[in-house]
Amino acid sequence: MAESAKQSEQETQRLDRWLWVARFFKTRGLAAAAVSGGKVQVAGERAKPSRHVGSGTSLEIRRGPVQWQVVVRSVARHRRPASEAALLYEETPESIEQRQREAEQRRLEAGKRRERLGKPSKHQRRDAIRLKSGGF
Repeated sequence: MAESAKQSEQETQRLDRWLWVARFFKTRGLAAAAVSGGKVQVAGERAKPSRHVGSGTSLEIRRGPVQWQVVVRSVARHRRPASEAALLYEETPESIEQRQREAEQRRLEAGKRRERLGKPSKHQRRDAIRLKSGGF
């Protein structure tokens, strides 16, 4: 009986630790804070950092403007390189498509924002003064 309990422990892992090992968060503390703050959902429901996840568990992870929908493939005892960490989960095709659309939108908006940044030039300032004073 002890052997089967030990085996089931190895097949599951705490949610905050899995998020850290899978490299969604830089520290385990950040992962725990995100889970507690509702930024990570397990099967569509809020979860606590101590909840155990295993193979086949569906997760929705939000970090800033980026959102992932992933299915846990496996768990790992130690944090490994990003190339190996990517093998721990499988992102849904809808999630990949949505992330690409949002990234493209952010890229286009960044170009518009860049034009408005900074102090206006002398010429732009004089044009604005003329426009406000009514002297075209």
